[in-house]
Amino acid sequence: MRAFRRPVSVIAALGAAALLLTACGPVTTADPTSTVQSSTDSATSSTRPPAADAIPAGLEKFYKQKLKWTKCDEALECAKITVPMDYSKPEGETMTLAMNKLPGKDAQGSLLVNPGGPGGSGLDLVKDAGTTLFGQDLQRSFDIVGFDPRGVGSSTPVKCETAAEQDASRQEEFDTSTDAGLAILRKASATYAAQCAQRTGPSLGFVDTKSAARDLDVMRALLGDKQLNYLGYSYGTYLGAHYAELFPHNVGRLVLDGALDPTLSDPEITMDQAVGFENEIRAYMQDCLDSGNCPFTGNLEEALTQLRGVLDGVERTPMLATDGRKVPINDFMNGFILPLYNNDSWFALTEALRNVIAGNVDDIQFFADLAAGREEDGSYPSNGNAAFSAINCLDYPMNPSIEAMRAQERELIAAAPVFGKYTAFGAIGCQDWKYPPTGNPGVLKAAGAAPIVVVGTTGDPATPYKWAEALAEQLDSAVLVTFKGHGHTAYGRSNECISNAVESYLIDGKVPADGLTC
Repeated sequence: MRAFRRPVSVIAALGAAALLLTACGPVTTADPTSTVQSSTDSATSSTRPPAADAIPAGLEKFYKQKLKWTKCDEALECAKITVPMDYSKPEGETMTLAMNKLPGKDAQGSLLVNPGGPGGSGLDLVKDAGTTLFGQDLQRSFDIVGFDPRGVGSSTPVKCETAAEQDASRQEEFDTSTDAGLAILRKASATYAAQCAQRTGPSLGFVDTKSAARDLDVMRALLGDKQLNYLGYSYGTYLGAHYAELFPHNVGRLVLDGALDPTLSDPEITMDQAVGFENEIRAYMQDCLDSGNCPFTGNLEEALTQLRGVLDGVERTPMLATDGRKVPINDFMNGFILPLYNNDSWFALTEALRNVIAGNVDDIQFFADLAAGREEDGSYPSNGNAAFSAINCLDYPMNPSIEAMRAQERELIAAAPVFGKYTAFGAIGCQDWKYPPTGNPGVLKAAGAAPIVVVGTTGDPATPYKWAEALAEQLDSAVLVTFKGHGHTAYGRSNECISNAVESYLIDGKVPADGLTC
């Protein structure tokens, strides 16, 4: 799980760390012809969905446990609950889930929120951005509830590397142009996988998305809501769509912003994201040239050639930051793409690249630290990268043959000349994972669910707009709302039209017109 981390992540803002996908590329592979099925919940998958608000057989003690809120911050309350590690064996070992709540003055119920990842912390989302991200009317109308999904943060966590080991991993270099270099990368990834298995224990095999979706239903019940109200960003749309498929009659008001297409295979996901970021790089570069204050010159193609020269230089000779840490190309690329999540941050990327050309990589390193969750003191309080790896290795099968990866690399470079090569070889990351995948991609219909609002951004590099179109087409009750703009996700960072559409639905149940464009 080393090297470049491909993004499908949380809300794009420099004030919040965005989780980036892994390992010189994708950790999301799958067979698009397969049906959605998981060994951990085959009983639910093979039978009719439970009736609204019904307690699944054998899970009564989890659905009827007491939810105890305690004050944990000036404005927040916190609680922990217990869920089965393996839903097919509810009498077996358990996991702990951490929740927090921003109480609403006139709350009509709870609104659960997920920032994406996988591996993003809902606790951090509500704590750090709850009063600014969500509209005042929304805060007043709901108890806004954050949670760390299984494997993440303050819930029963995935544990892989120490802070020192993470620092060391980020400075490793791998020459993927040779089979010998790929073998070295695989050995490093195998070591990482072994660390995760040893330090996490058996819960590492049960952090899949479908199990997390079943956890959502336990939380819904304990919050006292007959139906789930939910706002999910990026990967959070994947989690929300799986909930709707498993519990369609328990769907209340769901908003899925920055959607993933659940039918895509790993090569398709990788290609779409490579092209998405390539397009965003082009848009950023043209904006930079038009500003008259750009460190690159000439027309767009000439400027992109200059940018490739910068990246090639870092690839040949990693830069050293002021604190003495090396910034090899993989970490450099993580820092480079973070400001692309939000076009309001393009100016910061311009200054960072200007400094790189002048020989100073500190700004890029700062962005890379932000993406990795590293604090100024060298600590990594978030386990987002570890959780990301674990969840994706369970959710998607991998095809790590050298021939397949080499062929994909050629296709990526042809489709995305600047960005594509840095997204190849991700399948190596799960090759030696202890627990085999339990998920497969497939169509999610959520037949019988209440209306679901899917939001897509036309210039979203991390979750391309066509994914929102695809999810809205698959879900029986979905409507599609479009934000015409750049950056990752829309609600909370776009415009009043999006805010009104989302909040009118969540608060008043007013379903936006299908095809609304903002």
